[in-house]
Amino acid sequence: MSLKIGIVGLPNVGKSTLFNALTKQSVPAENYPFCTIDPSVGIVPVPDERLDKLSVLSKSKKTIPAVVEFVDIAGLVRGASEGEGLGNKFLSHIREVDAIIEVVRIFEDKEIIHVHDKVDPLFDIEIINLELKAAGIDKPILYVVNTSEASENRREMLDKIPGPYIEIDPIFGTGLDKLIIEAYKLLDLITFLTTGEKESRAWTTHRGATAPEAGKSIHTDFKDKFIRAEVIHWDKLLEAGSYVAARAKGWVRIEGKEYIVQDGDVMEFLI
Repeated sequence: MSLKIGIVGLPNVGKSTLFNALTKQSVPAENYPFCTIDPSVGIVPVPDERLDKLSVLSKSKKTIPAVVEFVDIAGLVRGASEGEGLGNKFLSHIREVDAIIEVVRIFEDKEIIHVHDKVDPLFDIEIINLELKAAGIDKPILYVVNTSEASENRREMLDKIPGPYIEIDPIFGTGLDKLIIEAYKLLDLITFLTTGEKESRAWTTHRGATAPEAGKSIHTDFKDKFIRAEVIHWDKLLEAGSYVAARAKGWVRIEGKEYIVQDGDVMEFLI
């Protein structure tokens, strides 16, 4: 399944700098509003040490992580829902994503202009959220606080942010792995795994998915023609050392259509 997350915020808060750091790309990140007009898209792997360890165990020829698609959307301004600052176009881009990362700036830098001539992250959040609400956009939001050269009253500001947030410094790359993982969790998704000599791979499904529903992430036949699945948690497979040893210990379970897949399950589907 595809997971698409939009990076939004006011102009000049660090959205494109964050996008470049996440995706190792280089989209413009200039010091003026509306530098980004058409959204840039980057595919970012989800860090997962479980997958890496399984790949070593199975001597896999390929290792394929789960991925998140990040979309760098141009800065919104007050009145965007009424068409200000190309707002209608930018809001249409936001409607195409599954969730939102809202970047807010708490750093002071006279060389980087602020669209309202003051650094007030709570005021910025209020503007963005009002525009999203006015446009009828109601998706999960993770606030990303750009702490580059953070201001003295940082903690006071952070305590008032109206939702889950993480702090990052996109210039120095701190907090990026955590952001990728948190973005993956934002939609209440989990990872199950497959492993073998050909490849070890992480797959995405919704929390609470049954085995046939999760199997659809691999191929539609795995849902429609599902018979059963062999399941073992990733750490038990590592402890056993191989599928053969795990089966000998009775650690590999046979599960049917009603089984609820757990994060970190290693699965083999039988159809």
